[in-house]
Amino acid sequence: MSKVRFLGVMMMVVALFAMGFSTAAQAEQTGKLAEVTARGNLICGVSGTLPGFSFLDPDTGEMSGFDADYCRALAAAIFGDGDAVEFVPLTAAERFTALQNGDVDVLFRNTTWTLSRDSDVGGDFGPTTFYDGQGIMIPVALQEELGIESLADLGGARVCSQSGTTTELNISDQMNALGLEFELIPQETSADSLTAFVDGACDVLTSDKSQLAALRSDTDNPADYVILPDTLSKEPLGPMWLEGDSQWGDVVSWTVFATFYAEELGITQANIGDFAGSEDPNISRFLGESGELGSFIGLPSTFAADVVAAVGNYGEIYDRHLTPLGITRDGSNNASYLNGGLIYAPAWR
Repeated sequence: MSKVRFLGVMMMVVALFAMGFSTAAQAEQTGKLAEVTARGNLICGVSGTLPGFSFLDPDTGEMSGFDADYCRALAAAIFGDGDAVEFVPLTAAERFTALQNGDVDVLFRNTTWTLSRDSDVGGDFGPTTFYDGQGIMIPVALQEELGIESLADLGGARVCSQSGTTTELNISDQMNALGLEFELIPQETSADSLTAFVDGACDVLTSDKSQLAALRSDTDNPADYVILPDTLSKEPLGPMWLEGDSQWGDVVSWTVFATFYAEELGITQANIGDFAGSEDPNISRFLGESGELGSFIGLPSTFAADVVAAVGNYGEIYDRHLTPLGITRDGSNNASYLNGGLIYAPAWR
């Protein structure tokens, strides 16, 4: 092959390669993203009864909480409007069926990522938004009366849990491993579990520690109940959607990552305007002022900026809803990786 012909072929390859990237950068909306965009709003599955995560605020009548704000973040990424969302409250037993039937577009419903759910349920999981672990709550009076310090002291206990959750399996595994007799009393919702516990229908309430703290805050006197130090499991909580739709998965995942990265960059809901025109290429790309990263996944280039403008960064969402419940980030996996935690965004480029 002559040198001239070789150069001509190489130029053609480079041109085709560039065209391929141009096509990828202008991704057409397909699947669930196209469906949601055409409908004009996001349908988001939440608990609706769990303080701190998703519940109806009695003062405003609106859905509030950590998970609810992530629904708004996704709506903002797609539409530039965090209010373009319909919330669908679901029990633990209902959530997967609702997702499979297309009744909701995504779950932000304190759902634990497990191997079986990742395969048998037919869903995919996004980035973990909250690292949790199962715990045990008992009345202080019972603790003092019987000298209860840990799970090992709960032989013969009546245990309330929410049906359709990993909680039932975990407590059964732990109690059986210790050779302890117990009675499992399943309840339909977290609110039902709390009512049964407070009314004395069971001695112990077990759930994710974050849920226990949230439920305790909803009692008349939270100081009457103590969460034991035992951690019975790993409970990584995050969004879930139907498998087989990579574009929709990218949209959900990078919406979550936007809240992580904004915190890393120091960008908040209040100061985001101060970063306009930044000469920092990382900030410029993130805000969509340079490049067209959003269009790779069918979103506007400003989708990350729209997310932060609507709900703030991860730390703001966390502090707004979970810190008041006493669920602190200090020293936990839920701290930014900059502070020794696991909250970490991939490269924004």
